[in-house]
Amino acid sequence: MRLVGVNIPDEKRVDIALTYLYGIGKTSAIKICDVTKINPGKKAKELKPEEIDKIKNELDKTYKIEGELRQVLKQNIGRLKEIKSYRGIRHIKRLPVRGQRTKTNSRTVRGNVRKTAGSGKRKTELK
Repeated sequence: MRLVGVNIPDEKRVDIALTYLYGIGKTSAIKICDVTKINPGKKAKELKPEEIDKIKNELDKTYKIEGELRQVLKQNIGRLKEIKSYRGIRHIKRLPVRGQRTKTNSRTVRGNVRKTAGSGKRKTELK
């Protein structure tokens, strides 16, 4: 089954399967099931076409998901960079934005960069 261009796993429950969409978490998935009056315990492959249409309509009407949400986030970060706010500068420098320490433990944002010195011992060449 495909929703908004994303393959939804057939063997999962509906509330879990909806979380495969970017921007939909567990709470949002349960709310969608409540509004559309679909049993969240039902498997995704058991959904009827009318129920799938209900879910699509609810997603279009209420939520920003997938490409649209990514675009909004990118615009927000671009705005921060443009006005040169502290957070924008951290994004520009590719450093942690939310106050994490950087002396150690900032490998996620900077990439797995290991610029540590060796033991100082030179390897002796074979004679």
